[in-house]
Amino acid sequence: MKSLDKLASLFRRLPGVGPKQAERFSLYAVKASEGEIEDLVEALRAVKSSVKYCAECCNYSEENLCAVCANPSRDQTIICVVEHPQDVAAIEKTKTFNGVYHVLHGAISPTEGITPGAIKLKELTDRIKASDGAVKEMIIATNPDTEGEAMAIYLTRLLTKYVHRITRIAYGVPLGGDIDYLDEVTLGYALRGRTKI
Repeated sequence: MKSLDKLASLFRRLPGVGPKQAERFSLYAVKASEGEIEDLVEALRAVKSSVKYCAECCNYSEENLCAVCANPSRDQTIICVVEHPQDVAAIEKTKTFNGVYHVLHGAISPTEGITPGAIKLKELTDRIKASDGAVKEMIIATNPDTEGEAMAIYLTRLLTKYVHRITRIAYGVPLGGDIDYLDEVTLGYALRGRTKI
């Protein structure tokens, strides 16, 4: 059936959705009531029309400023730089960070054609420069992969003259993990990033 196959191929474009799950979603749509389908379509339209970039940090927001940037109790002198909006949500769940964020929406990757102009790097640079020294620390919380590491090095070189302290999130042993199961790279980072107790 053409319509079912087309719907399944559209679902497959969603991150993390494989062929079986796309097929299940499509079959659910066939069984769903008209009201359920209309609600889904309306929700998709509403998200597309109302969600935009926060004017300060480039996170997603329905207002000019996101909830974090609009919160006066957040420490505006510490900026945590992340690759994606879901990274902000993950850090917020820890309830240990009270600064603000900047979302790059990716990391530089020449092999994938992602250049500095393709992400929100200019916005970060402009923001730091405009702060005129008010930003005391920039925490780089990019992913611990090749692109994330390259991004961290690039950011450090680019902004070191504007920010007094640039730090990188630590890597290492997960809570509840066994040392003998860790790979050498992770264990090496854990040893280099050790802290005094």
